[in-house]
Amino acid sequence: MINKNVMKNKRVGIIGAGPSGLAQIRAFEALKNQGYAMPEIICFEKQENWGGMWNYSWRTGVGKYGEPIHGSMYKYLWSNGPKECLEFSDYSFDEHFKKPISSYPPRPVLFDYIQGRIKKSNAREYIRFDTTVRWVSFDEETQKFSVVLDDLKIDKTYTEELDFLVVASGHFSTPNMPYFKGIENFPGTVMHAHDFRGADQFIDRNVLIIGSSYSAEDIGVQCYKHGSKSVTLSYRSNPIGIDWPQGIKELPLVTHFEDDTAFFKDGTTEKYDAVIMCTGYRHKFPFLPDELRLKTKNNLFPDHLYKGIFFNQLPQLIYLGMQDQYYTFNMFDAQAWVARDFMMGRLALPSEAARRFDMDRWLKKNNELESSIDNVDFQSDYIKDLLALSDYPHFSVDKVAEMFKEWLLDKEEDILTYRDKTYQSVVTGTMAAQHHTDWMDELDDSKERYLYAAEEEELIPERI
Repeated sequence: MINKNVMKNKRVGIIGAGPSGLAQIRAFEALKNQGYAMPEIICFEKQENWGGMWNYSWRTGVGKYGEPIHGSMYKYLWSNGPKECLEFSDYSFDEHFKKPISSYPPRPVLFDYIQGRIKKSNAREYIRFDTTVRWVSFDEETQKFSVVLDDLKIDKTYTEELDFLVVASGHFSTPNMPYFKGIENFPGTVMHAHDFRGADQFIDRNVLIIGSSYSAEDIGVQCYKHGSKSVTLSYRSNPIGIDWPQGIKELPLVTHFEDDTAFFKDGTTEKYDAVIMCTGYRHKFPFLPDELRLKTKNNLFPDHLYKGIFFNQLPQLIYLGMQDQYYTFNMFDAQAWVARDFMMGRLALPSEAARRFDMDRWLKKNNELESSIDNVDFQSDYIKDLLALSDYPHFSVDKVAEMFKEWLLDKEEDILTYRDKTYQSVVTGTMAAQHHTDWMDELDDSKERYLYAAEEEELIPERI
């Protein structure tokens, strides 16, 4: 029989109050509701509000306290995958919005949904906002972490001692910025996607986007939608390779620049007004010593993490959301529930050697992946593996996987209209509503316009 008081005097630290950090708080609260005594939970959040990447800021570079800006969120961002693929299985879109909404909501609407679940709980009392982690050390004798923190508001440094540490600080905030010969003399705008805040400044401009990731695709399409003169996507290895509308094209990698002219590997030269680097991000944890730091590139199964969660040399150190992602919110939840059960003594981990064997099995599978469809199946299997380990409310992973595959085909079919498609919730069975305006014609991403414009339009009498 499980002792429900086992964790009473333990302390858990969570770094970051984005979707992963909030999932961890939510997982503990779900057990608290079953009568378990909770450890002391302290979440450290660098920003002044929760939401992580979904918390939009106009700032770039550094924030008001001089810390590097965390968020890469921009205006006019709409979900680039069906919301039905990320729905919390314990808090549906129906429960939150009280009516069906479309499958591809804009950022403010998704942020509202994230907040809705967490506002039902007492999560805010666990979070110290405007607090950044400076350094972490681990004492082998006491088996405790010592965490040096800065309260940015009052410029105070202090230390907390913790039994478990959950790193949920994300990996889309430290830009990977390559150099191209001559770019220092480019007379126009040069920025990384991390500093992109919307397409407004690129109206009537010829824009060069370097990269072939989802952010390159999304920023390219947004610039096109909001009135850029032309958009060129420059790829290193493989083009995105879909049927682009007139005004967007793909070229191989830039070799160098001369003033405002870019030279490409195939001999093409073109003049541009702006260069946006969509060249990815680095996993960066400057607050962790070398022996505790996760070192990985962006992939579906980072090495050194048992079940993609527990740092193998020291399982009390937990990493959430460090994978490249098809699944997002529901994957973070599944990870957080498993991490919670380990911290609560409800889940025993096998030996370090057995953990290493399990990781190697997943890494081998990961290395054999060849297509996006393979990637979806791999991450689906990973989530099923996690769901089998905890009591997180189950959802049909297979149905979500089918949606992801359909979404990949929708995008290939038409990159400009795939967001007008609708899907069915695996949580409630509700079919998504059709948005009142085609995505390409919808230039307003506000929550009010999205949720209520159609109702207001119905009230306007037709002119005689």
